[in-house]
Amino acid sequence: MLSEALAHASDTRVVRVGTDVLDSIVQVLASGFGDADAIVVADERTFAAAGAAVDAALRAAGRSAAPPIVLAAEPLPYADLATVELLEGRLRTDGAVPVAVGSGTINDLTKLAAHRLGRPYACVATAASMDGYTAFGAAITDGGFKRTMSCPAPRALVADLDVLVNAPPALAAAGYGDLLGKITAGADWILADELEIEAIDPLAWALVQDELRSWTARPADVAGAEPRAIAHLFDGLALAGIAMQVSASSRPASGSEHRFSHLWEMQALATGRPSVAHGFKVAVGTIAVAALYERVLARDLTRLDVDTALDAWPTRAHVERAVRSLHDSDAIAEHALAETLAKHVDRAQLRARLQRLRERWPVLRERLDAQLLPATRVRDLLQAAGCPTDPSAIGIERDAFRQDHARAHTIRARYTVLDLASEAGILDACVAELFEAGGFWGGRPNAAPTRA
Repeated sequence: MLSEALAHASDTRVVRVGTDVLDSIVQVLASGFGDADAIVVADERTFAAAGAAVDAALRAAGRSAAPPIVLAAEPLPYADLATVELLEGRLRTDGAVPVAVGSGTINDLTKLAAHRLGRPYACVATAASMDGYTAFGAAITDGGFKRTMSCPAPRALVADLDVLVNAPPALAAAGYGDLLGKITAGADWILADELEIEAIDPLAWALVQDELRSWTARPADVAGAEPRAIAHLFDGLALAGIAMQVSASSRPASGSEHRFSHLWEMQALATGRPSVAHGFKVAVGTIAVAALYERVLARDLTRLDVDTALDAWPTRAHVERAVRSLHDSDAIAEHALAETLAKHVDRAQLRARLQRLRERWPVLRERLDAQLLPATRVRDLLQAAGCPTDPSAIGIERDAFRQDHARAHTIRARYTVLDLASEAGILDACVAELFEAGGFWGGRPNAAPTRA
């Protein structure tokens, strides 16, 4: 699967995963970059974990003429534009190939800095913590907002399982949360495909979904840093990144669960609230979306009253007022408004979409049933991996979390279950059911959903 993926990837040519492979960075660089010199970019922690060994291998082979760039570990490096510019300035002094040794932050900083200098780069992973190693684009904070800035994925990736297994357990747990979120992301893509909004790319779908159940089947082993489970986790994350290269979109790996994550990241930046790992936010978002899907699937949308939904459909002026009222931060509101208006359809378009939904609901519901897991099962898997499973565990109060279902709907233009429920006029009712006594978030034993 990896060989097939790399044959179709836009940027990444080599991925080497195994035990005792740090020294292979020399051969990897030779195959991907010729005889160019290389320079390690790390922070103090990742340099100790793998960067020193990589730097030593490069020096022994005569492939490094410059000292490594090692960022301070306290406070932790932050993936913002100011740090990118700082790193860019240090890399500009020679033409060496940057070798990012680290996980999300180090990879994103190096990825964008290298791109701004017009250079390809390589990456050495230090934790199975996220799917961004092989993904195009870098998540960088600029002007108080985290944005995915366009830049190529690494030309080469090396991951030593001994390093990954010995990473802090919370990092693998975050990676598991990010990977399990592909369950609901896949369901959202099925929605968009069936409603003729965004067709499924067969290869990108297969790279993420074909082995997803097996990659995520052993969460307790991930928590225990069992090597085979960590290897499967990293395989899934790496292939998800390559799937994004194949489709030139984050659609294969990101759906409504990431909307919750993006919202909470924006709120943390706007308020100064401490942020938590991306994968932990995705984990809670995945449970929220799985629970929402259960309420949507409990309805017989072949009986959807299209005229009633159309009567309730807001104008663009109403959308603007509603979006602004949802968000306390003016900056978030402006961002959300642009995204929401970008996907807002007129009543004629909505009528056609809802009629298609009504006609195709039996087939669509069957496809979604095959894709999704029960919300309780999602919660149990995440808990076994060491992920937070309640919004309070990531600093989100229950009342705010309830309102975040509507807020998350506004954060991205991509079509997901949040859009389907909103357009069908059932989002508010579904959320109310989730938070009522006996509902998933209602504080009592979760009631099994029934279907009309």
